Amino acid sequence: MLVIFNPVAGRRRAAALWRVLDLLIENGVMVEVAETRHAGHATVLARAAACEGRAMVVAAGGDGTIAEVVNGLLGSNTALGVIPLGTANVLAKEYALSTNPRGIANALAYQRTRMLWPGVAKVGGQDHVFVQMVGLGFDGAVVQGLPPLLKRAIGRGAYVWQSLWESVAYGFPKLRLRVDGRDYEAASVVVTKGRLYGGPYMLAPNAASTAPGFQVALFETPGTLAALLTGAALPLGLLPRCPGVRVIAGSHIDFLPENGAIMAQSDGDALEGTPACIVDASCPIALIVG
Repeated sequence: MLVIFNPVAGRRRAAALWRVLDLLIENGVMVEVAETRHAGHATVLARAAACEGRAMVVAAGGDGTIAEVVNGLLGSNTALGVIPLGTANVLAKEYALSTNPRGIANALAYQRTRMLWPGVAKVGGQDHVFVQMVGLGFDGAVVQGLPPLLKRAIGRGAYVWQSLWESVAYGFPKLRLRVDGRDYEAASVVVTKGRLYGGPYMLAPNAASTAPGFQVALFETPGTLAALLTGAALPLGLLPRCPGVRVIAGSHIDFLPENGAIMAQSDGDALEGTPACIVDASCPIALIVG
C-alpha cells in the first residue's frame, strides 16, 4: 500500500504513524511511504497511484489531508485507507474508525469498505473536494485566524480559544445563499456531509456521508452572545436545537455574489476565496473501515 504523509505534521504524529507501519510490516504487508512537499501534493501522489492501478492509498493525517487524497482518487477503483493523525479527526469519528495503532493496522489489512460520497466547493473557478464540511462566515474566520503553533501545541483547545476571540472581533456580515432554489440569510453557514462537527460533537443528525446531498446548518443570529451560546451548546450535543440554529437538507448550494469576500474553511483548513457553490462529487469512493 502507498501511505501519503505530511512531514510537517510533527514528530509526535510521525511516531504514531510508524507504530502503525511497524505492525503492518511485521505482518508481511508491503508499505511504501510518500511524503508531501506542498499543499495539493497529496492529490498528485494519490492520482498517480490510482493511475498505476494500486488497490489502496492511505492518507496519514487529518481531514484536510484525507480530502486531498480523495481528490486524487475520485473516479478510480482505488480504495482509501486512513491513519487518523489530525487535530479533530472528524471523518474518523464519523465512520467509527479506530485510532489505536493495532486497530488501524487490522482495518487496513482486512480492507472492509463503506462508501464515502465527497462534496465539491467551486472556488475561483477551481474544484475543491471536501470529505466532511465547508464553513463560511464566523466558522471560516475561526479557522483562518487560528495560529498554527497554537493548534499544534494545544490541539482542539486552540479552536475554543480562537472562537472566543472571534466572537468579539468578527463583524458578522449577512451571508446570503440559495439552497435548491430557495433563498436564505445567516450570520454563518456550515455545509456538511456528515453528522459531526469539531470532533465527536453532533451538528446534523440526519446527514448521511455515504449518499449524495448535504445538511446545511444556518446560524441565523449574529453577534457575540449568539456565538458564545452555540459554542457552549456544542459539547453538550445541543447545537442542532440551539435557538437561532436551523439545519436543512440540500443538494445544490449557491452563495450569492452580493456577499463579497466571506472567509471560509474546508475540513478544518482555510480556503483561499469564497465558494460560489457547493455540489456533490460525481461519484463516491470506497473507504476502508475495518
